[in-house]
Amino acid sequence: MPSRSPAPVASAKGARARHQAIKELPRSSARAAIEAPVCGTMRDYTQAAIVLRHFLKTAAVMLALLTAYATLAESAVDVRSLPKPTGYVSDLAGVVGAQDKQQLEQFCTAVEQQLGVQFALVTIDSIGDQPIRDFALDMAREWGVGIKKDNQGVLLLLAIKDRKSDIETGRGIEPYITDGFAGSTLRAMRPDLQQGEYGPALLTAAQSMAAQIAQGKGIAFTGAVPQRRARPPDRHPGIGIPGPLILMGIFLLFWLLGRGGRRGGGYRGGGGGGFIPGLILGSMLGGRRGDDGWRGGGGGGFGGDSGGGGGFGGFGGGDFGGGGASSDW
Repeated sequence: MPSRSPAPVASAKGARARHQAIKELPRSSARAAIEAPVCGTMRDYTQAAIVLRHFLKTAAVMLALLTAYATLAESAVDVRSLPKPTGYVSDLAGVVGAQDKQQLEQFCTAVEQQLGVQFALVTIDSIGDQPIRDFALDMAREWGVGIKKDNQGVLLLLAIKDRKSDIETGRGIEPYITDGFAGSTLRAMRPDLQQGEYGPALLTAAQSMAAQIAQGKGIAFTGAVPQRRARPPDRHPGIGIPGPLILMGIFLLFWLLGRGGRRGGGYRGGGGGGFIPGLILGSMLGGRRGDDGWRGGGGGGFGGDSGGGGGFGGFGGGDFGGGGASSDW
């Protein structure tokens, strides 16, 4: 039988020869021939990883943008959605005390009555990422602060959480409250605002602007609401007997007088029959009489409870051109 042992030897020699031939080729060619399948597979994986990485980055950016947009949409405040003003002071943030608010209402009433200027003093929790100048201008126009014929209105806005402030001046008030004066007024409020004293801060600004307007108009501004004439205390306070009892007393008086006249054959001046009914009637009438006829309370201020004459009757449709200033604290 022919021997088969030389075959493996020949095969091994052939493999060595091929390996030697590959080594003798240029290095780049040898690698290309040997590593081509492996490099092709790795290249595919690398390209896929790059594409996936770009996709994830793009998705992350889009998600961040959508989240930011949603947050901005939720935090943005629409002026038209806010409650309509019911006084000169709109404390939407709830940071002004009751006593401070009453004092501000009284002062703003005096400003309108004596200077013909309407003040709108507003606090709000936050306006989001909106520029406070744009927001305040929209509010001033939407509310129509000031009388339409002369556009003399001023809006002062405090955004509490944003720690921002703004003054908007109507077209007719710009000659008196310049942009520079508005800015200095806001800066003068900072000490009170930094201490959380929002009521005093608003009063400081209102007094400063009112004094400036009064000086420009040549008006002696007192800063006080005109008071109704005070009624002196009753000299005969009485007991306040109701009207029906008074009528009954009058009827009883004439009845007693009639009986007395019939008994004595005439009316005796100064007699007991006339004195006692007169005393009773005088006592009853004294309880209702005062120097002004009837007891009454003072009016004035917004809602008629601040002690002055007159009060807030609504803003009058004033227009704004963008004058004023903004600041922060």
